[in-house]
Amino acid sequence: MEGWLEGRPSFFMIPQNLFLVQTILRQTGMVILFAMFLAGCNTQETAKPVIYEGPLSEGEDITMHYSEKDIVKVMLKAKKIFEFQNGDREFPEGIYMEFYDEFGKLNSTLQANSAYFFKEENKWRGRGKVEVINTAKQEQLNTEELFWKPDTKKIFTDKFVTIKLQNEVIYGTGLDAAQDLSTYQIKNPEGEFVVED
Repeated sequence: MEGWLEGRPSFFMIPQNLFLVQTILRQTGMVILFAMFLAGCNTQETAKPVIYEGPLSEGEDITMHYSEKDIVKVMLKAKKIFEFQNGDREFPEGIYMEFYDEFGKLNSTLQANSAYFFKEENKWRGRGKVEVINTAKQEQLNTEELFWKPDTKKIFTDKFVTIKLQNEVIYGTGLDAAQDLSTYQIKNPEGEFVVED
């Protein structure tokens, strides 16, 4: 009997071999399933959409007029303008503005190296070499940053200012004034000197 079993698979060994094969297949299958699961998982986050914040439109060599009751009150010239989605406007190459009285007569000018209009606040900001001239009184304001509110017709700054009158120069830090420079107040006056002819 012993010789008969020699070289042939034993009846009792088949179930053990089957069990071993099933165990190996199960383990291999689990490894394959686990590998497929890992491959299906994306460890990278989904990229957020990029929101464009640049200008929606651009213009060159523009002239704008603001009128009240058919009388031009403000004229603006600029070499370049950028308009943004929120209504803001940027003038990267500077602005020149003229302000007119109720009779349409020029009473002051404003120019700046660059400017920005904040629509939500209805406020303008000029930067760089900012200059306001009252043409009637021949008075001039110079500063490096100036804000203008069209609804109140006021200009203001917290920066150093110089005001040149006909016979004297006043300087200090901070200013509140009418847009035509007809009235003004320097917050922290630092001095004045007489200009001799």
